[in-house]
Amino acid sequence: MKYLVTANRDIRYNLALETILMEQADLSEPILYFYINSPCIILGRNQNVYDEVNLDYVRDHDIIVTRRTSGGGAVFDDLGNVSFSFITKDDGESNGNFAKFTTPVLDALHEMGATDAALVGRNDLQIKGKKFSGNAMRLEHGRMFSHGTLMYDVDLSVIEHALTVPKDKIAAKGIKSVHSRVTNLKPYFKPEYQELTIEQFRDTLAKKILGVSDLSQAREYQLDEATKQAVNELNARRFSNWDWVYGKSPAAAIQHRQHFDQGTIDFRLQVTGGVIKQVTTYGDFFGQADVAAFNAALVGVRYERPAVEAALADLNLADYFGKIPAAAVIDLLLRQE
Repeated sequence: MKYLVTANRDIRYNLALETILMEQADLSEPILYFYINSPCIILGRNQNVYDEVNLDYVRDHDIIVTRRTSGGGAVFDDLGNVSFSFITKDDGESNGNFAKFTTPVLDALHEMGATDAALVGRNDLQIKGKKFSGNAMRLEHGRMFSHGTLMYDVDLSVIEHALTVPKDKIAAKGIKSVHSRVTNLKPYFKPEYQELTIEQFRDTLAKKILGVSDLSQAREYQLDEATKQAVNELNARRFSNWDWVYGKSPAAAIQHRQHFDQGTIDFRLQVTGGVIKQVTTYGDFFGQADVAAFNAALVGVRYERPAVEAALADLNLADYFGKIPAAAVIDLLLRQE
């Protein structure tokens, strides 16, 4: 088995590299690939970003949002997490066999002291009933990867805010995540493994899986310039592309309603592929203009703050909503909670 570590901390680049390796690398022997990400949320292939992510929170805290090509639910990563990926040929018997790929990882964790760590259900790794790893797979053209996260020292306080499912939703066709109780591995390790840097944790794990005492003994997979160029191109085309992340979200019917001192506004929106397809505005506010013009201005606009603000820039919202502040109207329209 060959071994690869990327120094890049951008999840979008790291997912692009994983994809290129699966599609183009010489897989005469498997590749064990490790990456560490700056704060990010990674959606499953079929999830609705508006139904999974607190977009206001992630924007305010500079958390990257992207979508992977494998299925499953949304996960939060930061610099306290290590992600691993086994990239290999599809032997015809590995689809859905998460035990095959997580067993070497669990064996390493057991050696480090987390003896209760186990595969639970189909694809989660847990310890004492708490999840520390989610896993997913992708298979295509006789090739595959099985990848997962390992929470060593993640800021758990962020998860409940970043992945809070919004309440004001009527219906959505995306697959909703079940946010299980989560934990870090660090407290369960032997004392000598509780003060590691995240890079030291990654390297310790790698040595145990590869069966070497020093990573200089491991056979490193080398990236050539053509591969690096292909990774950058795929990153731009897919993982950093707004349409890939937001445009893949299924149609969602959304309701945002709020009572202000100056009246109540009740927005009903139909969002498909991240774009507003229909808006209906109800309420008892005291605007003088017909809200039909307000609604029409939003049709075809991306359901994100910069696009919405630009679409409404030429309208005097006081004409439509009276003394309710324009900023409050836009906040309600885009509310994520």
